[in-house]
Amino acid sequence: MSKIITFSGTEKGIISIMKIDEPYGKGSGSVASISISLAGLADAPDWKVHIPLDNLDEVIKELQDLKDSAEKN
Repeated sequence: MSKIITFSGTEKGIISIMKIDEPYGKGSGSVASISISLAGLADAPDWKVHIPLDNLDEVIKELQDLKDSAEKN
């Protein structure tokens, strides 16, 4: 699974989201990989983060809380 999202406020920027299995070698847990390329190059990101799938629900909750808080202000 892979998804490309337009990076708001940039001309070419993209956010790429994908699931990677065993990113650190055999037996390592799957991660959600989120990368950003300001030049629009999915294969050459400027920033990347891997979030273990076991932590994904908590990260999503905190991001939603951040969004909700920002919308109130």
